[in-house]
Amino acid sequence: MRVAVITVSDRASRGEYDDLSGPEMEAIFRDLVPGIEIAREIVPDEKPAIVASLRRFADSDWIFTTGGTGPAPRDVTPEATLEFIDRPAPGLAEYLRLESLKETSHAVFSRGIAGLRGTTYVVNAPGSVKAARLCARIFAPLLEHGVNMAHGIGHQAGS
Repeated sequence: MRVAVITVSDRASRGEYDDLSGPEMEAIFRDLVPGIEIAREIVPDEKPAIVASLRRFADSDWIFTTGGTGPAPRDVTPEATLEFIDRPAPGLAEYLRLESLKETSHAVFSRGIAGLRGTTYVVNAPGSVKAARLCARIFAPLLEHGVNMAHGIGHQAGS
C-alpha cells in the first residue's frame, strides 16, 4: 500500500513552522496499516505547487492532503485537487466531514473534497493535528478495500 501525505502550508514550506499534521497522519497510518509505504512532502498554499505535488505522487494508491481546505483566500487545496482528479468521490469527503463534526462544529467550514485520478484516491483533510489524526484513524481501515475497488478486484461491473 503506497500512501502520500502532502502538507499544504505557507509557513511550514518556508521553515517558519514545524509541520505537525503530516507526521501525525503518517504515524497513525504506520501504526494501523501493516506494510504501508508513506511518502511526505510540504508545499505552499499555491495551486501550481499543490498540483505539481499531486502529480509527483500520482502512482500512489492514496494521497492525503492536510491543510488549505478552509475559506481563507489562500486556501486552494480543493481547487488544485479538482484540477488533478478525473472523478469525484464525494462520499469520502462527506465521511470525513461527518466524523469531524462529531469533534467540532468548525468542521462545517472545511471545503475539502475527494476523488480519483485513475486508481489513485485523493482526500483533502484540514490542517490541524486533530483533523490529521482523525482522518488517518477513520481512513486506515478503508485503504485496502478502496484500492481493491478502484482496481475492480472483488467487484463485478454491472452487478
